[in-house]
Amino acid sequence: MVTWFDESRLDDESALAAHDLRLRTLAESGARVRREAGEAAAATEEAVSRAAEQGRPRAVIAAGPDSRLLRAVLEPWCPVPFVAWPGPALPGWAGSLDLVVVLAPDGSDTGTASAVAEAIRRGCQVVVACPPTSMVAEHAAGRWSTILPTVTRDQLATAVVVLAYLDQVQLGPAAEPEPVAEALDEVAIACSPTRDIAVNPAKMLALALADANPLVWGGTVLAARAARRVAESIRRASGRTALAGDAEHLLPVLEAARQRDVFDDPFAGGQSDPRPMLLVLDDGSEEPVVREQRGRLLAAASSRGVRVETVSTDAPSEVARYASLLLSGTYGAEYLRVGLVEE
Repeated sequence: MVTWFDESRLDDESALAAHDLRLRTLAESGARVRREAGEAAAATEEAVSRAAEQGRPRAVIAAGPDSRLLRAVLEPWCPVPFVAWPGPALPGWAGSLDLVVVLAPDGSDTGTASAVAEAIRRGCQVVVACPPTSMVAEHAAGRWSTILPTVTRDQLATAVVVLAYLDQVQLGPAAEPEPVAEALDEVAIACSPTRDIAVNPAKMLALALADANPLVWGGTVLAARAARRVAESIRRASGRTALAGDAEHLLPVLEAARQRDVFDDPFAGGQSDPRPMLLVLDDGSEEPVVREQRGRLLAAASSRGVRVETVSTDAPSEVARYASLLLSGTYGAEYLRVGLVEE
């Protein structure tokens, strides 16, 4: 079975309608952040008041499989020791002086429920964002625990609820929900299915991805996490290779790429494998290390004639910039799915 990319489908109403559910889900990302923030507002206020009474914890432990997102945001900022613990247990030293925060968007993960139950048994301060009637919520009942109720089962929206709480208790960076939601809305407007391919950055990105094996890079910790998620979305949409990694992991791939032959006929049969393409997720960081790595990647791509595409954002906070990059790349992957045709 041969798969080819038909760019006309990106502006074809019937083709887009067949993918309406996925595209609508992306467009509603900002609304989900606002909804979760509203649902959890009262519980968050209660948790903040309790934290003021208890004082600053000795350490913060992010438990559960989604803890790595919290680590990416908090590690550079948290004024107390911070550890991400994705397994079904807790560090042996965790106790009543420590705060355990948990993201459980679905609320049905048994490992997360086990970690929450252990935190309750040890007398830890516990803040859990999860559906209020879920299995995780049942295990979170305790004197020193607070459930931040969630309803959308959206990982990013759930994370924003917890990060907003940690911001209010001075344990994390600014993470107000509204700027995150606004950044997501801006991406949804720019990448709307109704916008023509000529002015739609996500459709243009899909065109670039159509005949390439993308290498996705983000220089900061959060941009790198967004890069991994975008690469995963591209793989799911196309079934093709899509790699995300640090500069030292991607440089050998770029340097090994064959030089582009200007006489190649893109419409000839028996084409060789797709060439790599460098996709840079730029959150505006000008840290010397990030700038140096970006320069090396761009130089390697230029020397081998490898195409470079950049997704950038000027959102006001770290979390908003992460959300913007992630949604922009995911839109591009979804339009790639729309354009691919099997015959």
